[in-house]
Amino acid sequence: MSTESHQFTATIWRHDGPAAWHFVSLPDELADGLRAAYGHRQKAFGSLPVRAKIGHTEWETSIFFDRKRETYLLPVKAAVRDSEDLEDGDELALQLTPVV
Repeated sequence: MSTESHQFTATIWRHDGPAAWHFVSLPDELADGLRAAYGHRQKAFGSLPVRAKIGHTEWETSIFFDRKRETYLLPVKAAVRDSEDLEDGDELALQLTPVV
C-alpha cells in the first residue's frame, strides 16, 4: 500500500462518555491495509499521522487503532464538524492520506 489517498464513505458517531468526541470508523479493509503497511510506524496510543479531507475542509491529524472495534478511528474535531455542518449519524465522504 503506497501513501496514496484513500476515499471512502462512513458515518460520524459520538463517543459515549463525558467528552463530546466524534469519530469516523475506517472500513475494515482500509484499516487492515493501513495497519499492514504502516503499523510499524505507529506512535503513542497506536496513532498514525494522516491528512484528512471532508468536503472543503482539510487538516492533518492522526488515526488511532481501537482494539475493541478492530479498526482505526479518525477523530473529527468541532471546527471540522461546524465547517461541514456535520452531526452524529451523518454519512460523509472522506479522503485520507497517510503522512509517512
